[in-house]
Amino acid sequence: MLRLALESHGHHVVEARDQREAEAAMASTAPAVVITDLRLPVGDGLGVLRAVKAMDASIPVVVMTAFGGVQDAVAAMKDGALDFLAKPVDPDHLQLVVGRAVAQQRLVREHERLKQEVAERRGAPRIIGKAPTLLKAIHTMQRAAATGITVLLEGESGTGKELFARALHAWSEHAEGPFIAINCAALPETLLESELFGYEKGAFTGATQRKLGRFELAHRGTLFLDEIGELAPSIQAKILRVLETREFERVGGTATLRADVRLVAATNRNLRQEVAERRFREDLFFRLSVMPITVPPLRDRGDDVALLAQYFVERHAQTAGRTPPVLDDAARVALEAYPWPGNVRELQNCLERAAILCDGGVITPRHLHLVEAAAPATSEPASMNLSGTLADVVERAQQDAERQKIAAVLAETGNDTARAADLLGVGFRVLIAKMRAYDLGTQ
Repeated sequence: MLRLALESHGHHVVEARDQREAEAAMASTAPAVVITDLRLPVGDGLGVLRAVKAMDASIPVVVMTAFGGVQDAVAAMKDGALDFLAKPVDPDHLQLVVGRAVAQQRLVREHERLKQEVAERRGAPRIIGKAPTLLKAIHTMQRAAATGITVLLEGESGTGKELFARALHAWSEHAEGPFIAINCAALPETLLESELFGYEKGAFTGATQRKLGRFELAHRGTLFLDEIGELAPSIQAKILRVLETREFERVGGTATLRADVRLVAATNRNLRQEVAERRFREDLFFRLSVMPITVPPLRDRGDDVALLAQYFVERHAQTAGRTPPVLDDAARVALEAYPWPGNVRELQNCLERAAILCDGGVITPRHLHLVEAAAPATSEPASMNLSGTLADVVERAQQDAERQKIAAVLAETGNDTARAADLLGVGFRVLIAKMRAYDLGTQ
């Protein structure tokens, strides 16, 4: 009855029998309004309300029940319900409530659109995608940007954490200030300390003049610490002090300096596990994770693969000054079936390579090279050295697999060691050490 009444006024209605079905439906759609009964066969209306607000706090929710009471109404309103209706519901009154909810949603979306236009004028990057998991991360990022709190971006390598950090900066009050980024895994401990905090003339051999650190350079702006899970314990302690007091000293200096900096950190590690294994300071973790945001992997973003593929093809064509090639149906199917272990970065590399290789303006599966990427060649068992103990054989096999994998990723990235380290999910210094051990082209 409710569906027919709402559809008669031009609304599109998606039905669900219980909380489980509702959550599944919301994951695949973007509702303007949610109407839920309080009593459900599985779960309840308050559970649906909380699930909606966890997905997108701006979606208005109307709760109704034949078992209405003051307590239920108060609980629903406290959890963010727009309205509370007792059954039987008058269809005309329901139309008024839904109309008000839709109007409220339009105002919220218009406000977000205007904020996005302002952010784009400030240089905010475009984040392509419509997957609910991505939209939730974007919404959380936008809410965090309005405050000055520290943000921790978590996610696999290649998911776009730096893109989120740059967008957060452009959405924030620090947008007029600088955005300074540093990869904590790309520098040795001693050099990283001087890069972060600067140094005084004569602080060490070669320090012929004073140098400002990244904290000073990011004053009244945003400092992005990528791969923060790679920090040495001594640097972790100094970062913690800056977060707590906003004060620091340059290397070799005695003067205490202050910096008004918005700190954004990113990691592809599980920092909770790192804390449990005493590789990362617990107090620093709590300081960093005031507002954690998980950037979803590409394999969990559904149709976003096709959207991103089209975007990368068109962008590459625009840069090259040529007509963008067309993805044929078989190529689209192959792209959507591939698990993308390297996430968005791997997809971008794949499409740019395909756009260069394709003939006749059409990208086919053979231009994507996904089979080779998904199933790299391995050594045949017959060619393995089986001498020594079982432990010896296992160690040799592991080293051989590491050598082949590193060589394949270096070839894929054109020997870009920073990007290769991201794709492999290891620290920059770890990769360089293994390249030396396996004689893979570094001195």
